[in-house]
Amino acid sequence: MRSLDLDALRCFVLGIELGSFALAAERLNRSPSAASAQLKKLEQQCHMQLAMKVGRHLEPTEEGEVVLSYARRMLQLNDELMARLTGERLQGKAIFGLQEDFSDALLPKLLGAFSRTHPNIQLQSVVGRHQELLDGISSGELDFSLGWEGEKGAAYSEFLAELPMQWFGPANKHLRESVLTGKPLPLVMLDGSCLIRKQATEALDHHGIPWKITFVGRSLSNLWSAVDAGLGITVRSSFSHPNNITTLNGLPQLGKLRLCLDRNQYQLDQVQAQLYGELKQQLLHYLAS
Repeated sequence: MRSLDLDALRCFVLGIELGSFALAAERLNRSPSAASAQLKKLEQQCHMQLAMKVGRHLEPTEEGEVVLSYARRMLQLNDELMARLTGERLQGKAIFGLQEDFSDALLPKLLGAFSRTHPNIQLQSVVGRHQELLDGISSGELDFSLGWEGEKGAAYSEFLAELPMQWFGPANKHLRESVLTGKPLPLVMLDGSCLIRKQATEALDHHGIPWKITFVGRSLSNLWSAVDAGLGITVRSSFSHPNNITTLNGLPQLGKLRLCLDRNQYQLDQVQAQLYGELKQQLLHYLAS
């Protein structure tokens, strides 16, 4: 029975997730020609074309979609096994931070899997605002953090993705209609200076739409609760939102947010690097799904 090359599968999956084999090669510390050779090898093993260019973006073929779904499961099992085999030897502590936007989607799955495969590692997570996380990076209290890129950044930062900002309102139809017909338009925002808040108000001003801030929250959960209650609309990224909140159309178009992993040193130690890599992998899979 023939066997597929796991390294070639990993290059294929990463290339599709990033939309480019050149970027996949860079992430895997290989040359673009080596990445192309691995794709060709995989296609020869599968006897079919797996990827194609759509504009400047790499997309899987219909057959490639099937291979992609199996490849992700195969790589996940392989990585879990290797992590389990090395987990008992890895000992130490890792402290990472992340903004609240990502905690519900990433923390449960990441922490559970990591703790099971690395039982001897002491793991600590901190959920905070952008400046709080940067302060933690600068002071050395955090090994690394996940968040939106701001006007100020960490000394060492890795760009992961760019996500559009969107308007959000209550999913309840009657509340939504009431909010959108309010004059001026009621806004729900976080306290303090905020890049998202600035872009939202500037976009409304540019289109001559009057607005007022009707609720100021100290956390993202505060914002979602206020929106659900019909106190106003808000702006966040397209990453995730609760089921009782919906995206809104017909409002001024907004910009994008850059998602980054910040760290306190160029080279993380083995324990921290392991968690860093697994968090990045979980995030890329989430964005690609």
